[in-house]
This record gives sequence, C-alpha cells and structure tokens, in this order.
Amino acid sequence: MWALLSLAVGSFGIGMTEFVVMGLLPNIAADLLPVVWASSSEDAIAQAGWLITLYALGVVVGAPTIAGAVAKYPRHRVMIGLALALTVFNALTFLAPTFEWVALSRFLAGLPHGAYFGIGALVAAEVLGPGQRAKGVAFVLTGLTIANVVGVPLGTYLGQQVGWRAAFMVVAGIFAAATVLIAFFVPEHPGDPGRTLRAELKVFRIGQVWLALAVGAIGFGGFFAVYTYVAPMVTEVAGSPEWVVPIVLILMGLGMTIGNLVGGHLADVDLKRTLVGGLVALALVLALLAVTSHWIWALAFFVFLTGFTSSVLSPTIQTRLMDVAEDNQSIAAALNHSALNIGNSLGAFLGGVAIAVGWGFVAPAWVGVALALGGLGLAFASLAAERARGVVLSN
Repeated sequence: MWALLSLAVGSFGIGMTEFVVMGLLPNIAADLLPVVWASSSEDAIAQAGWLITLYALGVVVGAPTIAGAVAKYPRHRVMIGLALALTVFNALTFLAPTFEWVALSRFLAGLPHGAYFGIGALVAAEVLGPGQRAKGVAFVLTGLTIANVVGVPLGTYLGQQVGWRAAFMVVAGIFAAATVLIAFFVPEHPGDPGRTLRAELKVFRIGQVWLALAVGAIGFGGFFAVYTYVAPMVTEVAGSPEWVVPIVLILMGLGMTIGNLVGGHLADVDLKRTLVGGLVALALVLALLAVTSHWIWALAFFVFLTGFTSSVLSPTIQTRLMDVAEDNQSIAAALNHSALNIGNSLGAFLGGVAIAVGWGFVAPAWVGVALALGGLGLAFASLAAERARGVVLSN
C-alpha cells in the first residue's frame, strides 16, 4: 500500500502542476508580460495560454519517447528519475526570470508526465497482482483527480495571495517528497533488458493501438470541451457570481475522483462493456448538461457527473491500451497520456471555435456530445475488428 501511495503523491503533483496554471494565467500574464498587459489584458492572457499548450506538447512528445527509451531499465529506478526530473523542472518554473524561460520550463515539465503515469501504472499493476490491473492504474491516477479537488484550488488561492511562483514552489516540494517516498517504498521491479526504443516504437504498427489512442483522444476530448469553459457557463449561462466557479470545479474534481476508482473496479470486471457504457454515459450527461445549464443546481450536478463518467473511462482506456499493445507495455501505458492531452487540445479548440462563431457558451457541451459519440463509434470499430480477427484466427 505504501508503494501505491508513494506513486499517488507524484500523480497529485502532476495534477496540480498541469491544472493550476489555468487559474493563475492572469497573474502570470501581468507579471511576465507587463507591456502587453498594459495594452490589453486579454491579449496578455491569451499569450500566457501558450504555457498550457507547451505543457501538453511536452506530454505528447515525452510519453512515447521516454517510456520507450527506459523500458529496459528497472522500473523503480526509472520512477525515481522521473520524479526527480519533475522536481527540477517545476523548480525551474518557480525560479525562471522571464516568460521565455517559464515557457521552456513548462515544456520540460510536461516531458516526464506520460512516462510517470504509464510506468507507474505497470508497477501498480504488478504490486496488486493478476486480475486487478485496472485497480492499480486507477490508484495511481487517484492522486491526479484529488489534485483537482484540493491541490488546484489551494494552489490557485496561494498563487493569487502570495504570487503565482509560490504555487510552483509547493509543486516542486511535492515532487521532492514523492522522489523520497518512491525511493523508500516502491519495491524493485526489473525492466526488460532486451527492449530498446526502436523495439518499443513497433507498437505503432498495431492497428488496435491506433484505435485505442483515437478513442482516448476523441472520446475524452468531450470532457475537455466542457472543462475548459466551465467558468463562463457558470457566470454567463447560469448567471451565478464568480465565487461559485471554484465550488463547481471542486464538484467536478470529486466526480473525477469517485469515477476513477469506480472505473478501475468496473474495468477489471468487464473492460469492454465499461468502455462502451462509459462513452454512452458521457455523451448522455453532456447532453443533459447542455439543456439544463441555465439552472445552477442542475449545472453543478451534471458537471459532477461529467467528471464522474469521464474518469470511469480513464483507467479503462489505459488498460485497453495495455491489452492490445502485446509486449510493448511501457510505451503503451504512457501513450494514453499523449492521447488524453491531444484530447485536451482538441476539446478546448473545438469548444472555442463553437463559441467564436456565435453559438454561445453552452455550445462546448454539444461539442462534447459529438466527441463522445465519435469515441463511441471508434470503440465499436475496435471491438468489431477484434472479433473479426478472432473469427479468422479460429478458422
């Protein structure tokens, strides 16, 4: 249990460093882009938004390359190295003197993200044993979901009161603690000495891997289409004051935490039904959110369910990737986070386009419905191809 808790501390730090930037963008923009801020605060915030994009880009690039490159090394030592790298790169964000240096530090901080979750999921699965892989994946992800309930709101408040750098000082401290805990409590887990980056990259030759990644990027993009624009939905659609926004976000975080644990259990029972059922449920919840969002209590309830249903999918999709990746486990487990960050960018972009063309702040929820249904179609295609291949092989 201590091994899993140690890994979860690191995932808590990742959840905090990834999402706390969103709440502190105005503070970062005013501090690092004073000339632009003096001319237009909106332009300064938009420019500071590149920090979110660069972090996501780091995740997309780093997940397959790092996980593939370190597959041959003992996993517990790799986890120590990844936690240490996260400590250093977040400390760099805290110390960076200019916007350009902060931007570089955010890209670097994103690089170990996917490998940490991917290899950590493999370690957790081995700790819990056969038949409980998805529970292990979910336990490691629990730190990330709890970060959305506790870490992000507190980090945002601290950054607003003391200065945005303070939030990253705390994040660096969390990763330093995770490094020590992993070194003490995560048992030895041998790597595969015969694996190389070139061998791991063969995972991209497997069609089912591409389908599973597409399910994650498109289907989970429905969640990010709503997550990105929750604040204007609360204030502009439901007509609630700004202080309600953090409460609604905490409800989403609670839904994510519970859904992640439930998803880990359900995926171990029946992964394929959980995958299909989760996507159906996400599309339905987002549609109900869209039609009831003018009432704040309904909006808050369906935001909670959005967090819940999306997080049921997270360990499910990651376990599905591990199932179809054959012997390329390290890179497959990490690739899930590349897919989710592509979904982050896709959902936010399409939701923004829908708002920009004049469809209103409810439009991102309908975009989310379309993306969830797109993911469902891809899931059906993946399962159908798998059944067809099974029939051919049996003949």
